[in-house]
Amino acid sequence: MMKIWIINQYAVPPGQAGPTRHYSFARELIQRGHEVTVIASSFDHVCRREAHLRGRQWHRYEMVDGVPFLWFWTPPYRGNDLLRVLNMLAFAAWIWPAFPARRLAAPDVIIGSVPTIFLALAASKLAGRLRVPFVLEVRDLWPEVLVEFLNVSSSHPAVRFLRSIEGYLYRRSERIITLLPGSLDYLAERAGCRDKVSWLPNGIDLNLVPSPTHPPGNDAFTVMFIGNHGLAYGLDVLLDAAALLMREQAGFPVRFRLIGDGPEKKRLQTRVAREGIHTVRFEDPVPKRRIYEILQEADAFLMILRDLPVFRRGTSPNKVFDYLASVRPIIFCGNVNFDYVADARAGITVPPGDARSLADAVMALARKSEDSLMDMGWCGRRYVEDRFNISRLTAGLEEVLVEVVSDYAGNKSCSGSRNGNRIAGPGGKG
Repeated sequence: MMKIWIINQYAVPPGQAGPTRHYSFARELIQRGHEVTVIASSFDHVCRREAHLRGRQWHRYEMVDGVPFLWFWTPPYRGNDLLRVLNMLAFAAWIWPAFPARRLAAPDVIIGSVPTIFLALAASKLAGRLRVPFVLEVRDLWPEVLVEFLNVSSSHPAVRFLRSIEGYLYRRSERIITLLPGSLDYLAERAGCRDKVSWLPNGIDLNLVPSPTHPPGNDAFTVMFIGNHGLAYGLDVLLDAAALLMREQAGFPVRFRLIGDGPEKKRLQTRVAREGIHTVRFEDPVPKRRIYEILQEADAFLMILRDLPVFRRGTSPNKVFDYLASVRPIIFCGNVNFDYVADARAGITVPPGDARSLADAVMALARKSEDSLMDMGWCGRRYVEDRFNISRLTAGLEEVLVEVVSDYAGNKSCSGSRNGNRIAGPGGKG
């Protein structure tokens, strides 16, 4: 039995909108006999509001459906600006001086999750103070996302500073878990040790997924996008495709529903109003527990990425696995080294940034029979049940953590997985 701290500023339980990966891991590990605490910010990153603290509380310990959470206050913000950076630094400031150690029994291992690189640095320092192994989880490649999303020069002082932190974390960690299937060589080169890098993608928690249903008979063919309206997702291409279909397929009703929030949402709403793209509808984010009910209202789903080199190392967005589990076809717009939709034969893949191809893919699905659409959807459902269910992924995580704790006791700072570089992947390949 291990005592495990999972530190992720943005971790949430299913009652909120956002990433529930660590809640699900924690619940499964607890069922396997381990003690797990998730340490997170009380500020709701999706809805941009305080979610767990009241009055003058600065922190709070809470049991959520059997999973312990330790919430810390961080200042509010609205967009990708200096206030958000302050929010990240404030959370790291709680972790750095070992504040969680004053509230909890000492752990056997600490997991720190990027994209918040300041959090990961603070978590590694905390592990050092407590003399326990540190496992780094890489969800985004910093500072590559900064360089590519914001067109910041790679020689900019901020980029060089973040790159120095990145290198320190890769070297300092006992093990690196990456969600990105094409990042193994990149991380191994920077860590100086290939065997310390393992792939553990996102997946689906089947305990949260109800039995799928047939589409409800919408009055228009409904394509749904759920998630963050941010720089990573080329949602302007969706609006371009919607405008094309309005002009060219006026007699064939198509509707786009965009559910979520993010820094680009207001700008996109303004563009829709200005250009009169009335087939696009924006909706508020919904908690994880309700997301599958909403997904059943769609005829098809959309996963769209900008054409950026950083994505060619792979992605592992939660929404793709939610889509695959919901038995609807998926249109994927992206250029990645591993395409879950194509591998599952669960939809259509088109080039990123190509509104014409996206519009054509929508019409290709819209003209298919309901049985054909459901056949594609069931391919996706069977795919995630077999290869990306959370129970299987948790078994892989548990194996890594047991090995890390054992090796750390023997002071083996660069020991590798006895099963190779991949924990769970397509087809169960190691």
